[in-house]
Amino acid sequence: MLPPRFSIARIILNRRPLRPPNLKCIPPGLRLFTQNSQLLLVSRTPPRPELPYLYASSVSRLPRAAPSTQYQGRLARYLTTERKQRIISETKLTVKYIVYFHVIAGFVLALVWLVSVKIKERRYPTPPEWSFKTRNIYRTARIMSEPNFNPSGVTEWPQVGNNYWVALSRLEDPSIDGKDLQIPPGDDHRVFVVGINALGFTRNGLDLLSKSEEWRRGYYSVLMGAARAAEHLDEDVRDRKRNITFPKEHMIGPSNPRPKPVPHGAASPPLEENCVPASESPHMYYTKILTSTGFSTGQRLDAALAYADWLEFKGLRETAEEMYDWGLDIAMGALPVGVNNVVDTQTGIISNNAVYVSNNLLKATTALAIHHARNANLTAALPIFLSVLRAKKHLSLPPIPDAPKVEPTKMEWITSMAKSVLVTPPYPPAPPSGDEAPIRSPKEICEEAAVMAHIGEILFASSNDDLKLPLKASKSRSTSRNQESGLSWTRDAVDVSESTLTSMDGADLSGRQTCAECLRTGIDNWSAMVRKMLRDQQKSVSTKEQKVGNGRGWFWGGKSTRETEGDEARWEHELQLVDERMDKVQRLLEHEEESRKYRKPGGWLGLG
Repeated sequence: MLPPRFSIARIILNRRPLRPPNLKCIPPGLRLFTQNSQLLLVSRTPPRPELPYLYASSVSRLPRAAPSTQYQGRLARYLTTERKQRIISETKLTVKYIVYFHVIAGFVLALVWLVSVKIKERRYPTPPEWSFKTRNIYRTARIMSEPNFNPSGVTEWPQVGNNYWVALSRLEDPSIDGKDLQIPPGDDHRVFVVGINALGFTRNGLDLLSKSEEWRRGYYSVLMGAARAAEHLDEDVRDRKRNITFPKEHMIGPSNPRPKPVPHGAASPPLEENCVPASESPHMYYTKILTSTGFSTGQRLDAALAYADWLEFKGLRETAEEMYDWGLDIAMGALPVGVNNVVDTQTGIISNNAVYVSNNLLKATTALAIHHARNANLTAALPIFLSVLRAKKHLSLPPIPDAPKVEPTKMEWITSMAKSVLVTPPYPPAPPSGDEAPIRSPKEICEEAAVMAHIGEILFASSNDDLKLPLKASKSRSTSRNQESGLSWTRDAVDVSESTLTSMDGADLSGRQTCAECLRTGIDNWSAMVRKMLRDQQKSVSTKEQKVGNGRGWFWGGKSTRETEGDEARWEHELQLVDERMDKVQRLLEHEEESRKYRKPGGWLGLG
């Protein structure tokens, strides 16, 4: 161990003073090496340097300070001026970025919403006179009524109907969208919307001549949509306490002693004392259209035919036939002055000497013939179909276009797309009223094919006794002739519709859909007819062979077994041809279905 003198000598050699420095002699402006400046600290500290190794023993003998005092000291040393400034700047920067993010996100969401509104407006245009809320309600009802809106494929008709009823109430409210609309006084004839007692619509027809054609057209669409929803809700009831719609078969009450159980997961079934009809009868909406003033002939005729179709669905055949006759009267009442003796009002047959046949007249007579065919009145249906087909064959040809359509350049296409995004297109022009004579367009040719398919069905499913034809032949032979004649009409219908569909302009969406439906129906009928003919022929061959085996049939007239087997081979060959043709038609229809998705009104994404 070294003697003490070495440590003293070392201190002397380093020339370190033996006493602590006099702090009173140090100028206050100097910065000590062991502490920060007084300007940089939150609280003042003693001027003596705080070195733990100098006073550790003394500190250990002092009582421990309170935790709060220790934390305050640490906090005082942590919150320096530089750190305060940095925290404040970082806080401001964070708040600024959050505000920027929310503003940008709000602008993006608003832009997406505006684009979606434009897309909906192009697919489901609304009159510009309507308020924004009414237009949005109407578009929502149209979108919800689409089959592919709900992933389950089930349309929520209560919600669809409620949207149509709210839109109808707003259109008839003078303070909203029904300004200058003449509404009959009194609320006793009004229908109030569920959940909105302040809004309601009238039961009777209105005078709409004070409104523009665009307003009336939109009002007509709302009425037809409400009538369609009422058809689907005709057998439903609404629980007033829970405001839930149920099928009537689930209601518990005296009128339904054996209610069906509700599906798993559905609400509990309602009680009869709490139930009211889910909707007004479709009769109210259709008669509202038929008795209102201001609708075109085509609009009133479409309402009458839709009403008659619903009556026929309900089993009211006589009332439905009266409504079909009313539709025929509507079409005949709009013919030009001086045009008489066009249709026989008793039978609905178009005269051979008809000078002027309107589109509405052809539509009304065709619907009447289909009604007779559905009710097995083939004697009345077949002459009407033949007269309609004859009238369509004599239609005038469409005019030849002056110049071919010029394809737009790439720059013009880009400009049109940008314009379509920024500018809302005008409301579509009014469609033809149907009072004019149609031209022999591709769509009319496809409708001719549909009439031919109806004639083929009637001939194939009837005999001479059903049609009251004066043919001298046995019943089986006459039936076979009618079947072959109906099969021939069906073949022609398939050929006409297929050739027209392949050559039709892609922009004619309505015409292409008509041709596709006619082609699908025709090929299905053709296949069913050939299969029935083959089954009948096979049955005839087996019967012939059984008679020959029993020793009978040698001296009776008729076809031999060899001839019968030849007919069977003929129908087997035609069935093979029909199956090949069906595969071809199926591919064509699938391609048409895929192409229709990109030919929707409004162009690409509905912005064209």
